[in-house]
Amino acid sequence: MTAQKRALVTGGHAGLGLAFCRALTEAGYAVTALDRTAPKSAVPWTHRVCDLRDRAHVDAAVHYLTAGEPFDLVIFNAGVSATGRFEKIPLEVHQRLIAVNVEAPIVLCSELARRGALAKGGHVVFISSLSHMTGYPGAASYAAAKDAIAIYAKSIRRPFRRDLGVHVACAFPGPIRTAQAERHAPKGAKAQSRIAPEEMAQRILAALRWRRKVIVPGTRARIFALTGRLFPKLTARAMRRIVFDRLDREVW
Repeated sequence: MTAQKRALVTGGHAGLGLAFCRALTEAGYAVTALDRTAPKSAVPWTHRVCDLRDRAHVDAAVHYLTAGEPFDLVIFNAGVSATGRFEKIPLEVHQRLIAVNVEAPIVLCSELARRGALAKGGHVVFISSLSHMTGYPGAASYAAAKDAIAIYAKSIRRPFRRDLGVHVACAFPGPIRTAQAERHAPKGAKAQSRIAPEEMAQRILAALRWRRKVIVPGTRARIFALTGRLFPKLTARAMRRIVFDRLDREVW
C-alpha cells in the first residue's frame, strides 16, 4: 500500500496559501499549514498556529515539523508587504517583513533539510514575486525580500538535488486576487486584472509536475518578465507610473 504523501504550506490561512491547502488536500496529500491566524472553522488539514515574525515560534515549529515523516512537498508561501514611501515606513515594519519573507523560510528550509524531513524525490517551492524581474517602486523592502528568497532558492538548487534528491523551484507570480493585494493596491487598481488564487495555485502545481525550476505562471506574466529583462529601465519607469505615482498612503 502506497503511503500518503505529505505537504507543508506556510501562510495557509488565506489567499494563495489557502488555495494550495485546498488543492493539495483534494489531490490526496496530508497537508500541514503554518499561519499565525487560526481557521475560523474546521479544515480538512492540520493547521498549526505559528507567528513567523517570532523566532521562538519558528524554532518550535521546526521541532514539531521534524518529529514525523518527511514532507514530499514544501511550499514557502507566507509573505507580508509594506507599501508607500520608504522613509515613512517604520524601521520595525521593514524588520518584520524581512523576518517573515526571508529569515523564516531560510531557517525552516535549512532545518528540514538538516534533520532529514524532506523526502527524496520531493519538492521545495519558494514563492517569490514578479517584481524580481523589474523591481517594485513603493514596496522596496518587499521587493528586496522576494529577491533574496529567489537567490536563496537558486543557490540551494544543485546541492539539494545532489545530496538530498530534492527538487527546488521558485515561483514568480504576478498580481493575485487576494485581500492582501487589495489592501496594498494603489488607488484605482482593478481587482479583475488579478488572477484568482485558486488558478494561480493550480498553475504552480502543474509546473511542478514538469519539475520546472523557474515558474512564471501565465502568459502575461512571462511577457512582463521578458520585458523586464530586455528593457529594465523602461519597465522600471512603467512600474513607477503604475504603482508608486498612484500610492496615496502607507500600508503595513
